[in-house]
Amino acid sequence: MTRRATVEEQLAVLMRGTQYGDPSLRATMEDELRERLREGRPLRVYVGIDPTATVITLGHTVPLRKLRQFQEMGHHCVFLIGNFTGLAGDTSDKLRARALLDPETLERNAATYTEQAVRILDPQITEVRRNAEWLSKLSFAEVIRLASQFTISQFLERETWRARVERRDPIYVHELFYPLMQGYDAVALRADVQIGGSEQLFNLMAGRTLQRAHGQRPQVCVTMPILIGTDGHLRMSKTTGNYIAVTDPPAEMYGKVMSVPDHLILHYYELVTSAGQQEIDAARAGLAAENPMGWKKRLAYRITCDFYGAEAALEAQAEFERTFQARELPEEMPEVALEAGQPVDLPRLLVAAGIAASRKEAQRLLEQGALELDGAPFREREWQPIDGAVIKVGKRRWLRVRVTNQSPPAR
Repeated sequence: MTRRATVEEQLAVLMRGTQYGDPSLRATMEDELRERLREGRPLRVYVGIDPTATVITLGHTVPLRKLRQFQEMGHHCVFLIGNFTGLAGDTSDKLRARALLDPETLERNAATYTEQAVRILDPQITEVRRNAEWLSKLSFAEVIRLASQFTISQFLERETWRARVERRDPIYVHELFYPLMQGYDAVALRADVQIGGSEQLFNLMAGRTLQRAHGQRPQVCVTMPILIGTDGHLRMSKTTGNYIAVTDPPAEMYGKVMSVPDHLILHYYELVTSAGQQEIDAARAGLAAENPMGWKKRLAYRITCDFYGAEAALEAQAEFERTFQARELPEEMPEVALEAGQPVDLPRLLVAAGIAASRKEAQRLLEQGALELDGAPFREREWQPIDGAVIKVGKRRWLRVRVTNQSPPAR
């Protein structure tokens, strides 16, 4: 019979790696979580993600991994798809307003979110909800009552919004709705605990305010550090293109991890792997004394293995070593068929081939010199296709061109 973890043992795991920026707030949240754990009942714990794009990134898996820890300790865990909060868009970490998305786009994006989330969570015991269930039913009078719990000055204390005011950049009224909407999620779910990124602390605390106003016990806020993207500087984001998706094929996932700067190796070990504390401590000591390449390979293998298993991770590692360390072309790469004699718009081609998410991203790759044609840098927007040509984008993406309807050579 497996021994049930004590309250202090649970607390040590559940608070490990959290980030608040305020020691007194952390102490308060730890005390409140301890108090609820002592009740000996399954706590209601949730993580919400807005479907602003079609993929969940490794950045999203940071709070999802913490949710899995609660799940493994017997607590009731909810994965919330923000198909209504996504209408407003969260600007917690943004210096400008998000583009507004329509319900149809959000629903298309969310189509595979559950499938992606359960790569981390236990699909058998995860409750999946969409917040349009309750937010779409609120009357204008109810929204007014929610808004009456906050002041404008509270919102303007947020660093990103304060910076926008100082720059005289606009802050739109609909942006103020977002914390109210996320806060009401906690009310609707009767949450004991909400997990989110540290940049979302204001929104999580708004949930506490609204729960009090509705006669509920305020939730415990568990906030996790932000995962830095593959560029080494900015938060991992689909917008900036510095992301690793949980749906990336094994070889691409492995290669993207290998592109992460050395100074982030430990950061990734701590936030996006299932490594235990002993392995993390070994990585910390090893990185201080050894060449980081070996530890980066271990990291890439572990992350790929977590999602695809050991065999696929080993194949991805062999492909990386053959392709990048030995400077060989991959044995297999995507191919695209183009018509002879027709100039090709490269940004359009990269989007159609799935190499770039948008024409804007494709154009940026061209301008940044990230594209090679048969081994030589290429920055032109238009190109006359050549049969068998190999397009390389960045360090990990390849595309072979096949030209159809070619005229036979002259005799």
